Amino acid sequence: MNIECVKEKLLYAIGKAERITGKNISLPVLGCVLLEAKNSTLTVKATNLDLGIEIKLPVKIIKEGSIAVSGVILHNFISNITTDKNIILESVSGNLKVSTKHSNSIIKSLPIDDFPNIPKISSDKPFTFNAPGLIKGFKSVMYSASASTIRPVLSSILVTSEEDNVIFVATDSFRLAEKRINAKKHKEFSQILIPFKNATEIIRVLEDIKEDVEVRLNENQISFTYKDLYITSRVIDGAFPDYKQIIPKETKTEVTLLKQDFISSLRISNIFADKFSQVVFQILPREKQFKITTKNMDIGENTNSLDAVINGNELTISFNYKYIVDCFQSIDSDSVTLSFSDTSKPMVIRGVNDKSFLYLVMPMNK
Repeated sequence: MNIECVKEKLLYAIGKAERITGKNISLPVLGCVLLEAKNSTLTVKATNLDLGIEIKLPVKIIKEGSIAVSGVILHNFISNITTDKNIILESVSGNLKVSTKHSNSIIKSLPIDDFPNIPKISSDKPFTFNAPGLIKGFKSVMYSASASTIRPVLSSILVTSEEDNVIFVATDSFRLAEKRINAKKHKEFSQILIPFKNATEIIRVLEDIKEDVEVRLNENQISFTYKDLYITSRVIDGAFPDYKQIIPKETKTEVTLLKQDFISSLRISNIFADKFSQVVFQILPREKQFKITTKNMDIGENTNSLDAVINGNELTISFNYKYIVDCFQSIDSDSVTLSFSDTSKPMVIRGVNDKSFLYLVMPMNK
């Protein structure tokens, strides 16, 4: 292989692909990016077996060929080239020679025969989805997915459809987030379960795209394509919990308050929280007071009173602080509504006048 390419275009492709490479003692080639030069095009590939990516870019080809080298090393080297605009990549004695006007390096290669194939999804019914909407859907819920992979379904993001909406849901059984994104051109599908760790990388790969991406899916994979960029992810085989069953059907107490006031009070309260991060909400409709109390035997205690509009019954209920604060990144409204039905039922948090986002938090046992 012997090619000449523009540094910025190569850096873009290597930067996207390198993050998807994986560490695998039994298959070290997974730490590589595969470079394939053919027909005036360089294809950059990477996979960790869960995710795969391909990016094509135009190059000047002197000699076609393929080579696999460390994605981290190649990316670090190219990103630190500051004075040269063009780069020459050449196979020399089985390794990769990277040359510019002012420097050259040799990067050790690995056998390309060991590099896994990246799945290509054959679907006669692809559909399009707005990339910023897709990213917003993932970001709005992914923090609620379980960090443990013992139950793969709970460490995934559910993507499903309903009329003109694509719905994103994640839960770790202690809290749940649901985000609805309007998408009239989507295909009807029952459910897709994407590992939340894969969603993180899909976001990173697609984050600078402002248009629609083409989506294809089958029983095992989902792919996203935009021009010369292709990324595919494994999907989880399993049934997501019927989460709608746990959404309270009635509200007995409702509190509406400014989001920033609530966040500030929670942060102050957390300073005095115990090892379980417990915060106690005391809702007093007659006194028109919403109080947040925390207590730690080693530090002290704190109570904050907030201005709020309160309707319904008096209530005292406890929550884990950590399960509450995450949701505010998904709420654009200046005010939020907290809805309660019972001390044993989840609290429902919504932005005022925003029906697209719903967040549930289970109370703590006393």
